[in-house]
Amino acid sequence: MCGRYASTRGPEDLVQRFRVDDLRVEETLAPSWNVAPTDDVWAVLERTPRGADDDAEARRELRALRWGLVPSWAKDVKSGARMINARVETLHEKPAFRRAFTRHRCLLPADGFYEWQQVKDDATGRTRKQPYFIHPEDGQVMALAGLYEYWRDPRVERDDDPAAWLMTCTIITTDATDAAGRVHPRMPLALTDDHYDAWLDPAHQDPDELRSLLGSPADGHLDVRPVSPAVNNVGNNGPHLLDPV
Repeated sequence: MCGRYASTRGPEDLVQRFRVDDLRVEETLAPSWNVAPTDDVWAVLERTPRGADDDAEARRELRALRWGLVPSWAKDVKSGARMINARVETLHEKPAFRRAFTRHRCLLPADGFYEWQQVKDDATGRTRKQPYFIHPEDGQVMALAGLYEYWRDPRVERDDDPAAWLMTCTIITTDATDAAGRVHPRMPLALTDDHYDAWLDPAHQDPDELRSLLGSPADGHLDVRPVSPAVNNVGNNGPHLLDPV
């Protein structure tokens, strides 16, 4: 699974890196070294503007979405906390994800992600969870494959009220490879540059072709280092969380 990650790039860097057409200046997010479920996160997606003509072209946007997918048919937002990940093996079949898989795909920029491993303390004999930070060796941003969805809040009367709609997302996971596999059997699935356009294109809806884009994690070597258990507390944040221990 992927339950925490770091995302510290500013919107100006992300707009350039992912060739974004539209950035909502009213949406701002502070850098985070401890992104947790239900936090707002940056997402790159493509969609046609609401109310646009049928032949209007989709535009690439950088949006702040809530992490934890809430299906459109959900009665409330509570289910989102349990849907932070979607397994690549079954997402095309699961009711919560299959619609988003064919229509609402996104990329979630990340510096790297955390995983935990059970280790035995030689001094006490007790077992504890040791966090590790896993990231590209070259320091480049990771583009985690994700899905997003719209949820209509029934408490808001008007459809055109911005408060009526909540946009949420989930991270796709796969079998861990490279150094990540020594820490945890699962990892987020990152895409390479050459797959961005096909993945984000909302007109691309063939499930088999889409699944072919998710055959393996992004190329490149990953670096793994143990970090402080301070990351276990969602209230802790800052670059010190990435310091090796």
